[in-house]
Amino acid sequence: MQRVKSTQDLELKERLVAVNRVTKVTKGGRTFTFAAIVVVGNEDGIVGYGLGKAGEVAAAMQKATEAAKKNLIQVPVLKGTIPHEQFAKFGGSQVYIQPATHGTGVKAGGAMRAVLESAGVHDVLAKSKGSSNPHNLVKATIQALAELRDARTVAANRGVSLSTVFNG
Repeated sequence: MQRVKSTQDLELKERLVAVNRVTKVTKGGRTFTFAAIVVVGNEDGIVGYGLGKAGEVAAAMQKATEAAKKNLIQVPVLKGTIPHEQFAKFGGSQVYIQPATHGTGVKAGGAMRAVLESAGVHDVLAKSKGSSNPHNLVKATIQALAELRDARTVAANRGVSLSTVFNG
């Protein structure tokens, strides 16, 4: 996993994944607060997520966006898809993502789709199992993307050059 240090010159687009209304009952009545989960990304290999809680939806979204900008990772995107298949778990959610040929599109459900599109993945097949809680799905998808390995990194670890692998 490669964290992104600076967000200065990045054009990050934000996507609202879910808003949850929480009610607290006190002797004065009901108090409503909102929890929002937001995914940000530049649609070119950088993605992050954040959770914000506030008394209004707009304020919760703003807090979530600021948290997401502090939690960015670099994802290896290869010709619009991912380099290899990956499985990840977070809480009760399990996600499986695999590369797809050009033109397939993003075949994924709501929370996973937001993360994959924000990362800049255009062709991928994805499946979620277990809990469909959007918070856990987003975290599991980010974990799966963070565990992806780039071909150059694998070649460097093995002590071979990519030219010998592809030409050899």
